Parts: sequence; C-alpha cells; structure tokens
Amino acid sequence: MIEKLFDKFSKYEIARILGARSLQLAMDAPVLLKLSKEEEEELNYDSLKIAEKELEAGVLPITVKRPLPKKSERTIKKLSEEEIKSQLEKQAQLEKKEIEKIEEKKEEIEVTDEKQIKEEGEIMEMASPEDEKEVEGDEELE
Repeated sequence: MIEKLFDKFSKYEIARILGARSLQLAMDAPVLLKLSKEEEEELNYDSLKIAEKELEAGVLPITVKRPLPKKSERTIKKLSEEEIKSQLEKQAQLEKKEIEKIEEKKEEIEVTDEKQIKEEGEIMEMASPEDEKEVEGDEELE
C-alpha cells in the first residue's frame, strides 16, 4: 500500500513522516482514524503500524517542505567553441607573461649577486690550518 505514496513522496520523506507520527502516537497523541477493537488488536497497538494506516488514509496533518534553489534573474550566455578557444588563448598568454616576469626577476637577482661577489670578494673565506689550531687551543683552556 505504501508503494502508491512513492509517486508523491520519496522514501526518505515517508520514513520521516512515519517516524514523526509514530513518536506522536507513542506520546499519547490521539489516533486520527476510527479503528475498531479488532483492528487495534490486529495491529497489536503498534504505533508505527497505526501511523502507516493513517498515512495511507491521507489523514495526517503533516506537510513536507522541499526547499528549491532560487532562480537567478540573469541568464547565462552559452559560449561558442570559438569564444572558449579565444579565452583559453588569452589565459595561456597571461601565464606565459607571468612566467617570463619570474624568469627575468631570477636573472636580475643572479646578476646582482654576481656583482656583489665581484665587488666584495668571496662571501665565504676558506679555512686555513691556522684557524683550526686556534680553536683547538681555546678548547684546551677551558
């Protein structure tokens, strides 16, 4: 019988409705259907089965709200293949320019570093055996 409701509700909505109504019945809410004693005993006073009967009868005061996405007022223009290609080419050119700028900066840095080395001399001095002797002598004093 519940299969008929799948046209109207999803299986998740049906489960939510039955669960909510079953909880209400378990908390002593009034039954919305007139059931005879025999039907109640047949259902074994099960709140879930009673909720199913009520849902099938269509007497439940439960509504389902389905939030839908808001429609945007502006329309989206469909791009042709030529427009897509031109935009991709523009992006590729911009990326090439950025790469060239980065390479130029690297070259400038290397050139300035080389100039500084030539002007100031070597950055690091070579260690001589005399320097090592001084260090060893300091350690002996301690």
